[in-house]
Amino acid sequence: MTIHVLNPNSSLAVTEAIARTVAPMQAVAPVPIRCHRLEDGPPGIETQAQVDGVVAPLLAQAAALEVGTSAFVIACFSDPGLAALRESSARPVLGIAESAVLTAMTLGQRFGIVSIMSRSIPRHLRYLGAMGVRDRLAADLPLELGVAELSDRAATWARLVAVGRELTRAGAEAVILGCAGMADYRADLEAELGRPVIDPTQAACALAIGRLALARAEGESPA
Repeated sequence: MTIHVLNPNSSLAVTEAIARTVAPMQAVAPVPIRCHRLEDGPPGIETQAQVDGVVAPLLAQAAALEVGTSAFVIACFSDPGLAALRESSARPVLGIAESAVLTAMTLGQRFGIVSIMSRSIPRHLRYLGAMGVRDRLAADLPLELGVAELSDRAATWARLVAVGRELTRAGAEAVILGCAGMADYRADLEAELGRPVIDPTQAACALAIGRLALARAEGESPA
């Protein structure tokens, strides 16, 4: 029985960062947490075409893991294939964007999102609109750094601090990191801003663990 975290891009560095950020959650998880990358996926998911293109291989990857799975986490902030995987799998399926937003709304009235690129923002706004929570968004601002560039710590940190401060000035009481590849910066940014900073994969894993706890409380066996 395992919570499978599915990174729909092919980046080993991003997958390793995701694994590091969810590792502390293993202490409270009732089952192992395993992180996977999509070896045939793009090195980063930065466009709608890339979001759409990973859905079929992501569903195939999940189908191969279905037996013995307790829950799936889709570790891309565009939540590719979320509805499709929920339809095809008998397991709980959590998307990191949806999970991060739901978590943020428990920490303050308004939240901000740190996006990787300006072109990511319309995608996020469509999603927030579909969730019915656009009025809880203080601002969504970009780093203007691609997924691969997030490994440059100096450049990424400087932009994270600048964007994070701008989000707090816009009224964000909690800040969401809008890419799984930002995982290594969460704790430092939270200390810098003095506001809760949410890593979306941690948020999704927390909800997955909660779903398993609910199943046990209701007398069900969390597969």
